[in-house]
Amino acid sequence: MLPVHLAGRVHRPTRADRLVDQAIERAQIARSLIGLGATFWLLYSYPVQESAKGLMEDRLVELIISAGLLLVLAPLMIGAFVFSARPPGPAFYRRRLRGPLLSLGVLLATAVAFWAGVLQQGYTNTLFGAGALGMLLTPVLGFLALFSLPFTLASAALCVHHAFRTADVHEVLPPLISPVLVWALAIVQVFDKGPVDAPLPVRILFLLGPPLSVTALSGWELRRLRVRYGITLRAALGRPVSGVSSRSGAAGRG
Repeated sequence: MLPVHLAGRVHRPTRADRLVDQAIERAQIARSLIGLGATFWLLYSYPVQESAKGLMEDRLVELIISAGLLLVLAPLMIGAFVFSARPPGPAFYRRRLRGPLLSLGVLLATAVAFWAGVLQQGYTNTLFGAGALGMLLTPVLGFLALFSLPFTLASAALCVHHAFRTADVHEVLPPLISPVLVWALAIVQVFDKGPVDAPLPVRILFLLGPPLSVTALSGWELRRLRVRYGITLRAALGRPVSGVSSRSGAAGRG
């Protein structure tokens, strides 16, 4: 599907010298599949409290909230990372911000397009009626909605998964940002009644399971980067550990 393909082209990291560890990639995919399977089990095992349409709308809202949290958290954490680096780190990393800024800008633009195409179509029909302008705008907005819905969904999912292409800046950023995002989302979900009528222990498990699993996976990813490749946050910031020269630490910027 063209919108999904375009979303992938925009939101996946593309830095040529970026480290790609297949074990980390497989672990992330496995965690996503386990989470998806657990969600299906939950929906199958307990009474659903809302219609299928309402359930899909809630998941859409949850995905948009995740992307919205990332819109706020990612720039703050990227900015803190860039400006915490010792010279020449800030200038070095600022040259790598094109990917995250592109991902951020496209997500904002698609959100606006989705709002204009879906939410405002009825308003446009009411405002312009059956006149020439209304007849012209209605199919345009309809096409915009048809294209923007899968593109927006794919963009939101890929932004959350790839943490706004922060790996284009440095490999340590995605595992640092992801736990912050999922814990923030878990706090939001505390005030949500949930899609099914499940016992309290099950609801707590499904509330804490995602952030705990993402945190554990991120910790393992950071450890693997350090042990196998010598990539650490301190080295990325130009703050080497004791006994390591600053030149060696700067090499960890990758």
